[in-house]
Amino acid sequence: MTVATHTDIRPKLRIHTDLARRVLTGFIRDQIHKAGMTRAVIGLSGGIDSALSAYLAAEALGPANVLAVRMPYKTSSTDSLTDADAVIQTLGLQALTVNISGMADALIDQFPDMSNLRKGNIMARLRMTVLYDQSASWGGLVVGTSNKTEFLLGYSTIYGDSGVALQPIGDLYKTQVRELARALQVPDPIIAKPPSADLWVGQTDEGELGFTYEEVDQALYLLVDERYTAAEVVAEGFDRRFVEDVWRRVKINHYKRTMPNIAKLSARTIGHDFLYLRDYTGR
Repeated sequence: MTVATHTDIRPKLRIHTDLARRVLTGFIRDQIHKAGMTRAVIGLSGGIDSALSAYLAAEALGPANVLAVRMPYKTSSTDSLTDADAVIQTLGLQALTVNISGMADALIDQFPDMSNLRKGNIMARLRMTVLYDQSASWGGLVVGTSNKTEFLLGYSTIYGDSGVALQPIGDLYKTQVRELARALQVPDPIIAKPPSADLWVGQTDEGELGFTYEEVDQALYLLVDERYTAAEVVAEGFDRRFVEDVWRRVKINHYKRTMPNIAKLSARTIGHDFLYLRDYTGR
């Protein structure tokens, strides 16, 4: 999709990396300790999001308290395993590799016409199954690795990559993830490679979405953080079809960002009137 020349929003997306680092490591430590735990379990794909999340978790809890789980499928890139291993070795994390090919194929093989999207969703949900099994075995909370851009666009799988206990980088746009990753000295090859969920050969995030993260982050910043209307974003010089497509994705995928709705019958319904912070302990 072609995006017209527009006002450069990139300076507004820049973050104070030292402050972000302190806030996010404090968040991880606080959330895990409030749950009565000291450890974290994280799926390490070899991509920038999971690498940054691992760096933050290791700093917050100590590398001995972070279990990095690699979960390749038979079509996964060998570079992904290599890059994940570089993070494990650099940080000194606890590590485990669980190949999900047999698990996934047991279902995939029953449906010969299965699309890549369905296969990808199966892999994402199996990976979360593995992480929660290790959470029970190892005694750590599952730390998510999704960023704000993915959440807003619905580029996630319910009960897959979105099914975690906490999301440290969920308020960072993809371009901000790159900025913070550079500040934390995440290996350059991980920062530079095209983002991919590695669900099938040749798959890339931007190829599926039809636009770059750099472009969509600028539009999303105006639509979400600055509360611009779609028409006001177009007035900044963005292509109308691009803006309308982005805003449509944000709206239709809102259900992925909320807990399942509960039909209201009583005076105090969970999610409607019974609303408390996660550390609620009652009277």
